[in-house]
Amino acid sequence: MTATATPLPPAQPRRTATGRGRHLRDDTGRSWTARVVVTVVIAGILLPLVPLLLSSFARGYFHPQVVPETWSLRAWQIALGPGAATWSALVASVVVAGVVSLISLALGLPAGRALGLYRFRGRRVVEFLLLAPVLVPPIAIAIGLHGVFLRLGLTGSVTAVVLVHLVPVLPYVVLILAGAFANLDPAFEDQARSLGAGRLAVLWTVTLPSIAPGLVTAALFGFLVSWGQYALTLVIGGGRVVTLPILIFASASGGDTAVTSALALFATLPALAILLINAHAVRDRAAPLGGVR
Repeated sequence: MTATATPLPPAQPRRTATGRGRHLRDDTGRSWTARVVVTVVIAGILLPLVPLLLSSFARGYFHPQVVPETWSLRAWQIALGPGAATWSALVASVVVAGVVSLISLALGLPAGRALGLYRFRGRRVVEFLLLAPVLVPPIAIAIGLHGVFLRLGLTGSVTAVVLVHLVPVLPYVVLILAGAFANLDPAFEDQARSLGAGRLAVLWTVTLPSIAPGLVTAALFGFLVSWGQYALTLVIGGGRVVTLPILIFASASGGDTAVTSALALFATLPALAILLINAHAVRDRAAPLGGVR
């Protein structure tokens, strides 16, 4: 009986400690670089607020002083005291920005899906037209739409301000949602339909959870863009709709730098909070969605 030799499988390359160490060093280097970048970004956001903070607590803050010589809470007491116009302006800003964010999501979902999932003739033209309102100065848009709203009898109303805020907000929301839909695999939706799920069930259980980070980002970014609108609100609102940006510019014309600084910081805090919420929401939701390409 002749013994036959069975060929051995090809030798697998051994992983050496040196290779593992190099990978660890690479990961450590990337982590360190990411921390530096995040630190620089945070510093770039917060450093411009330091002069405002100093000015809001100062009683007389003049050049070339680096730090105020006299400190006071007067500006904050005027800005946030009982009966101050800040609170009604805050309510108006929240209502307008919140409604604009919701409407832009409702309009942006189908548009973002079409741009993110499908390739069609004229797609670049559609993207350019979406960006066109962002490229045009806001005051030009406001003046152009003012005559339209006058004929419709909408000027000076919250409805008109909401409608005009959609012009700069929608492009950002649609493009963010298009990026979210580009990472969605339609096969998951097909599988849900094959198991008997209806359109609404597929939307709530598959589509929206899959694009949740992009959805949150689009909603919060749309809120922030609407939150900071001044020219559009002033022209279309006609001075009747007083949001925080309108109040800040009115205070700046009054010459009280400390009160203006306090109002500016007060208007900035919600925006910073939204950015932090968005960062945590996207980080927490991104991990479970690893199956989405």
